[in-house]
Amino acid sequence: MQTNYGEITGPIVMIGFGSIGRGTLPLIEKHFKYDKSRMVVIDPNDRDVKLLNDRGIKFMHMGLTAENYEKTLTPLLKNGKGTGFCVNLSLDTSSLDIMKLCRDIGAFYIDTVVEPWTGFYFDAKKGPAERSNYALRETILNEKSANPGGITAVSCCGANPGMVSWFVKKALIQVADDTNTQYKQPTNREEWAKLMQKVGVKGIHIAERDTQRSTRQKPTNTFVNTWSVEGFISEGMQPAELGWGTFEKWMPDNARQHTSGCQSAIYLEQPGANTRVRSWCPTNGAQYGRLVTHNESISIADYFTVDNKNKAEYRPTCHYAYHPSNDAILSLEEMFGRAGERQPEQHILDENEIVDGIDELGVLLYGHAKNAYWFGSQLSIEESRKLAPYQNATGLQVTSAVLAGMAWILENPNLGIVETDEMDYQRCLEFQMPYLGPVKGYYTDWTPLKDRPGMFPEDIDSKDPWQFRNILVK
Repeated sequence: MQTNYGEITGPIVMIGFGSIGRGTLPLIEKHFKYDKSRMVVIDPNDRDVKLLNDRGIKFMHMGLTAENYEKTLTPLLKNGKGTGFCVNLSLDTSSLDIMKLCRDIGAFYIDTVVEPWTGFYFDAKKGPAERSNYALRETILNEKSANPGGITAVSCCGANPGMVSWFVKKALIQVADDTNTQYKQPTNREEWAKLMQKVGVKGIHIAERDTQRSTRQKPTNTFVNTWSVEGFISEGMQPAELGWGTFEKWMPDNARQHTSGCQSAIYLEQPGANTRVRSWCPTNGAQYGRLVTHNESISIADYFTVDNKNKAEYRPTCHYAYHPSNDAILSLEEMFGRAGERQPEQHILDENEIVDGIDELGVLLYGHAKNAYWFGSQLSIEESRKLAPYQNATGLQVTSAVLAGMAWILENPNLGIVETDEMDYQRCLEFQMPYLGPVKGYYTDWTPLKDRPGMFPEDIDSKDPWQFRNILVK
């Protein structure tokens, strides 16, 4: 395994030290040369401060707000010589505002999601469209358009969004080869989109199955998850969102289109974590997933759009189809069963209490000549423990993507705002693959018309299996 991923010449400021921050720290220590005396971690929770104290890393026990972020971050990122690096792994801090500040002071920036300031997700004054990931992404795109170039800032570089965008390109090349599609290696967005159109991909599921478990049964009134509970609840309560393909013939009654922006997605007027879809993963086969809104559902659909005179000639449907851990499923059922009221207790299953299981996270490219192809990581808790400390399989898929993104930024320092879809997928996966366990591809003959009881009348399209009409569980 290559250990030296480059040198960070300035200070490192990590915002957030939850499960992902805790797991990212040892990867930074292992793969980058940097000045530890100028590293700072900021978090309103000091639960894991001992890990920092033992390393002699400065900790600031506070939360960043719209009022204090500029005066707090500026001196930290400008401390001494070199180029600073802001690693934003927090909730309730504006990705856009911090990204702009980093550009103004000449510091690198990376995050795993487009986050707003506190209150955005549950603001009753905002309609569903305003609370969507589509709207959040548009703020980044607008900033990128208004201020092109400058120091590199990578938006949404975790497992998903992030790594899965690299998987899509790798999977597409594999399907093109296996279907004897003639092509030249794409070098830009337009060429990638035309290749996907030529291959005949109708859509993409970010298809995930988390089977990690502990021996302790989920307690009542506790939300249990394998990663951030707050993060999952926040995104799960946003409207279900999906990239909307040009081959779709039907739209749900509660689906809505956006009135501005790239027009690559729609949303449903219901919470994503309470919206079920039919999907497929290799180990367990057919499954129900949750159509939780994610940035990649929108960005992938947008990236692979073929435009013809400002109209989409081709676009794949794209959405998350997430089957979280069984404890998380029970937690969702409990929460939605009482009108979305959050449980008073939260618990993240860490690497010490999980007894077995994998996080099978990949992309399912469907509708082409070979029906469907899943490509992704099948990382187990056992292998995660061997590869890196302080994280389970779910966490390591995220933290290793952050690592890859940081290494790529050092090699590409002056590209301005970049989405993960635009990054060199081969180079990024070179950095990340050592931490992903088995990474494999599987063809399947499964479609959403299979594995249905068939004992009741259904509103389906029997002639076109991959229509969203057949995927959505109504």
